[in-house]
Amino acid sequence: MSYTLYGSPGTASMCVHWMLVELGVPFEFISLDFSKNATKDPAYLKINPGGHVPALVIDGQAYAETAALLMLLAERHSERGFAPSIGAPDRALYLQWMIILANTLMPAFRLFYYADEGAGPENADATKAQAVLRINKVFDRVDALLADGRPYLLGDKLRAVDFLLGMLARWSRNLPRTALDWPHFKAYVERTRAMPSYRETHNREGLQGWI
Repeated sequence: MSYTLYGSPGTASMCVHWMLVELGVPFEFISLDFSKNATKDPAYLKINPGGHVPALVIDGQAYAETAALLMLLAERHSERGFAPSIGAPDRALYLQWMIILANTLMPAFRLFYYADEGAGPENADATKAQAVLRINKVFDRVDALLADGRPYLLGDKLRAVDFLLGMLARWSRNLPRTALDWPHFKAYVERTRAMPSYRETHNREGLQGWI
């Protein structure tokens, strides 16, 4: 079994990097330079035709899409319990939240950070405002779910969805309201940031702040 992760510090590859560190499996991390448009290089496009990160090469075969990679790793290392088994009580919520984070929250963050893409530069401010509303709405739901004091999003067990949510919480650091502005979400963020694997990933990627 061999893994090679293509990514860039602090981007959508971070949660996959973090899970690999938490799993304790051998892997290589190849950092792509966004300033040099490395994701559009023909050599990389052969690995990931989508031209974005992450891409994970597993035994010579490349796969992409952040949430899919987390779910794939969870299944390949089922002994760690990062994915509820089929038929488990929290299986449906696990799948639901993976999709909410991937299909609702991640695109909203992209709209905020790349507002010109949404409706042109002349509408960037309005685009960012709408993105913030979408993000806050999901954060409201997350905070409500965590209000019972559970340590992780779905309960007592660390799941693949927590790696994705932990990364997205970090992405909120430049928003008008960060994940730390919701009381129950704040406690969750503080727990995940204290994980040795999170700190190791943070150090490996040379990230600053939000730790």
